[in-house]
Amino acid sequence: MIQPIPFALLLGAAMALAWRVSGKRRFLVLASIWLSYAVYEYLMYVRVLCSGECNIRVDLLLIYPALLGSTLWVGLAAVIRAIKRSRNAASDA
Repeated sequence: MIQPIPFALLLGAAMALAWRVSGKRRFLVLASIWLSYAVYEYLMYVRVLCSGECNIRVDLLLIYPALLGSTLWVGLAAVIRAIKRSRNAASDA
């Protein structure tokens, strides 16, 4: 099973790196959301936000799919944009 805190930190760092490379604001927004989610998960883990009766967490039914969907959306959009740009550059040459 994937542990949520390292996974969120890894994706947050990847999005921050993508922002530094591309300068696109959408990567910065995703990085901050993933890192905020990592902090949220850590606070749940140390039982600051949950007293211990949080075995079934309904919040993850909305949060996790939204985060993964937005990450896939932005990633696919960037790949498609890069492919179109390379095709245009090849046809102009």
